[in-house]
Amino acid sequence: MREPVSEKLTPAGLRPDPLQEQVRVLEMRPLSDDLIFPFQGNEPRAAEQYRIIRTKLLLHPRPLRIVGVSSPQVGDGKSLTALNVAGALALKLDQSVLLVDGDFRRSSLAGMLGVGVTPGLANVLVGECSWTEAVGRLDRIPNLYFLPAGQRPEHPAELYDSPAWPELCADLRRHFRSIIVDMPPVGMVADYDLIQAACDAMVLVVRPDHTNRGLCLKALEAIPPEKLAGVVINVAPVWFLTRRSSHGYVYYAGSDREAHTVGSRSG
Repeated sequence: MREPVSEKLTPAGLRPDPLQEQVRVLEMRPLSDDLIFPFQGNEPRAAEQYRIIRTKLLLHPRPLRIVGVSSPQVGDGKSLTALNVAGALALKLDQSVLLVDGDFRRSSLAGMLGVGVTPGLANVLVGECSWTEAVGRLDRIPNLYFLPAGQRPEHPAELYDSPAWPELCADLRRHFRSIIVDMPPVGMVADYDLIQAACDAMVLVVRPDHTNRGLCLKALEAIPPEKLAGVVINVAPVWFLTRRSSHGYVYYAGSDREAHTVGSRSG
């Protein structure tokens, strides 16, 4: 077992939103997977790739306040990617980041973090509680807040198709610098389109050793071109990330266990 995220930050320099100060503190259990928040030096290659993704999102020509993270199919690694991108954003002192588990049908983020799944997003959307009662601040990363999925609804699409979802997104925009939403796979359920409509940008996660190429192409075609911020290649082969460029530089080196990179659709 390890203590996650030794690169701890304090809220010094931040001016916390008054509503953020009302939320509960979520005590994370020790994490056994080194690839969850790999920012303490034990997975330097993965950590650096998440920082690259963070930089590309922050330097995007348009302000990206709400970013959805999806994939062509189940098992591509979108949830872990969403979690670590949110963690990388939260490592910046001027970032208050909200991670939202929007995948009601296969929610997994609460389990990864070792925190409770309720109250959560579903409870907020049906009016059982306010978002300040459902959101929690992760105790080991002071700038990172988490909105779990909540109790699984019987009809998820109906919740997203109600006025409560866009109203919640508009409210959250006023209180957080960045919002990362873990979404269902592209086009598999109606929930996806309703969540995507509220996002400023989309990040697609694919795995060369897992993703069906036909589904990948369909996913790329389904995302509005103006919203596709980039594609994350998950579990990329080592040669792909360590080959030398035309200038003779090694891009980076590190553990061979897992790697991530991101690139725009056009480039």
